[in-house]
Amino acid sequence: MNAFWNSFEILLGLGVEPRNLTFVQISLRGIIVFLVALAAVRLGHKRSLARKTPFDAVLLVILAAVLSRAINGSAAFFATLGGGVVLVLIHRLFAYLAFYSHGFGILVKGRPDVIVRDGQCDLDVMRRNHVSMHDLDEDMRLSAHTDDLSNIRLARVERSGDISFIKNKFDPAGT
Repeated sequence: MNAFWNSFEILLGLGVEPRNLTFVQISLRGIIVFLVALAAVRLGHKRSLARKTPFDAVLLVILAAVLSRAINGSAAFFATLGGGVVLVLIHRLFAYLAFYSHGFGILVKGRPDVIVRDGQCDLDVMRRNHVSMHDLDEDMRLSAHTDDLSNIRLARVERSGDISFIKNKFDPAGT
């Protein structure tokens, strides 16, 4: 068993200075980190990649930063992999808590802001969300398929940063 572990240490370059890692060692570390990251993200849930919320983006950025250290040898290999898995589990726990606690959900995910109500813009809320009239017009054309603000009953900057639109109901009789 000891001979197996010694071979494994040499193969992955465990205990070797980062500058002395070979191409093969870094490649093997990369493959292992890729597989662990894939398993961890699947353990976390597919929404962490599908959603564009800051809550999910933070996980991905930190996870990438932590796991890259396992590949380049600047941190202990197995401890770094374990740390990455813990991050995914914390993200999953926070998502679970946010599901059951609206207040906690607002704390970690934020809340949507109404920027248009009955065709009228709330410029203060738009300014706070860094949404210009040009941004609103563009999203209105792309998402709501209209360029007339009076057709919009409600527009929100969602927690993801996207702008959603609810149009006025169309009345063919004009009443």
